[in-house]
Amino acid sequence: MRRLIARRLLFGLLTLFLVSVVIFAATEILPGNAARAVLGRDATQAALTAMEKKLHLDRPLTTQYALWLGGVLTGNPGTSLVNGENVMAEVMPRVKNSLTLLVLAGVFGLPLSVLAGILAASRPGGVFDNGVSVTALGLAATPEFVVGLLTIIVFATSVFRWLPPVSLVAPGSSVFARPEILVLPVLTLVLVIFPYLFRMIRGSMVEILQSDYVEMARLKGVSSTRIIFVHALPNAVAPSIQVMALTFAYLAGGVVLVEYVFAYPGIGQSLVYAIFARDVPVIQFEVVLLSAFYVGLNILADVATVLVTPKLRAGAWQTP
Repeated sequence: MRRLIARRLLFGLLTLFLVSVVIFAATEILPGNAARAVLGRDATQAALTAMEKKLHLDRPLTTQYALWLGGVLTGNPGTSLVNGENVMAEVMPRVKNSLTLLVLAGVFGLPLSVLAGILAASRPGGVFDNGVSVTALGLAATPEFVVGLLTIIVFATSVFRWLPPVSLVAPGSSVFARPEILVLPVLTLVLVIFPYLFRMIRGSMVEILQSDYVEMARLKGVSSTRIIFVHALPNAVAPSIQVMALTFAYLAGGVVLVEYVFAYPGIGQSLVYAIFARDVPVIQFEVVLLSAFYVGLNILADVATVLVTPKLRAGAWQTP
């Protein structure tokens, strides 16, 4: 097991290194000059030269990359070109806000998806199964920002006016100071992840509930509740872990649009603003963070799949 984890970590670090190279190269080949973006169009040549030296733009690209990567690894990814603040100090509070959304979406979305999948699989082809399956298919085909706009229309503007349409937070304040601003963004993310998790759980449960060992348990008089939650669900969760991880990794990208729609002060909104303002250090650092989140989720999913699958777990422990 230790060897498996070490191998996954090694490949994860290699992936992040390659991603960092791509991110740095992509931002460096963008047209324009970062020094001029800081100083404005009326800057003199002497001021531009001094700013380029300050930003290390006068050095070779390999040196610039080494300096930037060293700064990221040591917690000093640079200075914002827009406001002159330290990128780490500016981004980390927004990362905390985005993680709050993702955790709440998981806390509410996962149990809802699993429960709906179990109920649908217990009576395949029934009214509940058909209704939820059609709804899930419609949600899967709807972009995140459209789902967000629909929740605003229904719960904040045209139909009901129960919740605020935007999630504004005063500078320096916690998002929990006004919990109502979290409802619509979290609801949107739950609706976004629900179709994929529901369909995976439902498919796995239908297959397992039709297996021979479940039929034998029924013949022995085992209750339906025990069959579902003790015998079927643990075996259905194993193949669903990878889908859950990929769904939340996809959610890390979808949160960019959701936060922008609701004006929520998270990493997604910050990334959109940084792209508009061509704030390269912020863009580079936030994309690296999102990539690290994606790689980390995949590593955890691989390890969790082995741990909940007896055959894989035995093979992992026996691996020399």
